[in-house]
Amino acid sequence: MIDESAIRERFAVLSPVLDERGRRLFVAAEVMTAGWGGLAAVSRATGIARSTIGRALTEQRRGADPGAGRVRCKGGGRKALIATDASLLDDLEKLVEPETRGDPQSPLKWTSKSVRKLAAGLCAMGHRIGHTLVAELLPRLGYSLQANAKTREGSNHADRNAQFEYINAQVSQALVAGEPAISVDTKKKELVGDFKNAGREWHPEGKPQEVRVHDFVIPELGRAAPYGVYDIAANAGWVSVGIDHDTAAFAVNAIRRWWQTMGAVRYPKARSLTITADGGGSNGSRVRLWKRELQTLADELGLAITVCHLPPGTSKWNKIEHRLFSFITSNWRGKPLVSHQVIVQLIAATTTTKGLTVRSELDSNTYPKGVTVSDDDMASINLSRHDFHGEWNYTISPNTCGQMKPLQ
Repeated sequence: MIDESAIRERFAVLSPVLDERGRRLFVAAEVMTAGWGGLAAVSRATGIARSTIGRALTEQRRGADPGAGRVRCKGGGRKALIATDASLLDDLEKLVEPETRGDPQSPLKWTSKSVRKLAAGLCAMGHRIGHTLVAELLPRLGYSLQANAKTREGSNHADRNAQFEYINAQVSQALVAGEPAISVDTKKKELVGDFKNAGREWHPEGKPQEVRVHDFVIPELGRAAPYGVYDIAANAGWVSVGIDHDTAAFAVNAIRRWWQTMGAVRYPKARSLTITADGGGSNGSRVRLWKRELQTLADELGLAITVCHLPPGTSKWNKIEHRLFSFITSNWRGKPLVSHQVIVQLIAATTTTKGLTVRSELDSNTYPKGVTVSDDDMASINLSRHDFHGEWNYTISPNTCGQMKPLQ
C-alpha cells in the first residue's frame, strides 16, 4: 500500500528549495519507487497534474535532460483559468446546486453530476474546460463526494424523548431488582441458498467463493426469519430462526424458548419480565395477537410481563440492533447462507470482546398469517395500561393469581 502521507511530507519539506525541474525529478522518482498505482497517489499527495508527472516519467525513461530549456522564470507559464474566466466558478456552482443558486432551469438539475457532465455543461455555457480541472475546482468551492445520509426518522412524536426516559426507568428498575429485562426484534429476513452475502472474507487469491448471479428465492429453501432476544443484564442473546411467517405467535415462541433454555436458569427467582420492543412488526403495540400470545406466556411462566414499545420512527435505537444483530451481520459477512443449519451455526458462533454469547435454534413450526383475535379474546387478557402512554406501556399479568410464581 502506498503511503501518500509520507510522500506529502517529503514534498512539503523539499518543495520550497526545488525549481520546476527539481519537482519533476522528485515526482518521477516517487512514482518509479511506488510502483503500480504510484502515479495517481503521487498526484494526489503533491497536487501536481498527472499529465506533468507523465511527461516527467517519459523524460526519465528516455534519458533526456528534463531541465534543458524547461525551467521558467517566476510568474511564467499560462495563467490559471479562473484568473482569465471570471464567471467560471459562479457558473460551476450554479450547475452543482441549481436550487440553492437560484437557477431552477439548470440543464443538470435532473442528471447525475459527474465531473465529465459538469465540464460538458460548462462548455455549453461558453467556457473551455476539461473534467480534470472541474475535479480540482470543486473542493475549492467547498464540495466533496457525498453519499445519502440516513438521518431523517420521519415525524417525531412530542413525547419521544419522554418515552425513552420512561423505558430506561422501567428497565433500570427491573435490573436493580434482579428481574430479567430483554430487548426483542426480528432481524431482516435472509434468502437461504448460495447467494451473495455482503462483506469480504479471506480466500486464496483468484479463488472467490462462487454464488448465484440472481437473487431469486429457491422454493425448497425459502427465506429465514431470525427473531432475537437480547438479555440486557447478561449480555447474552437468543435467536430463533423461523422458516414460516414472522407473526406474533412466532415472536412470543422465541421469547418462550429463550426463557426455557436461558432465562429460567439465570433468573430462578424472577417474578416479572420486562420487554422493550419496536412499535411495529410482529411485536407491534397495536397487534392483538401479540398481546394474546403474551397472556398465554404469562400464564405458563407465572410472570407478570411488562412491555415498553419504542416510539414511532426509532426502531434503530433498539438495543438489540447494536448489541446483537450488528455483530451477527459482521460474523457472517461474505459467507453464503446456504442452509438453515448454516444460519443457526453462524449466529451461535457470534461473540464479542465484551463477552457477548449467543444461542440459536431452528424453529420449524408453522405460523399462519391473518389470525383473528376477537373482542372477547381481548377482554380476557389481564392487561393493565400504565398511566404514561398506556398504548405503549402495559403489563400483562397471569390470569389466575395462583399461577404467580411464589417468592423463593
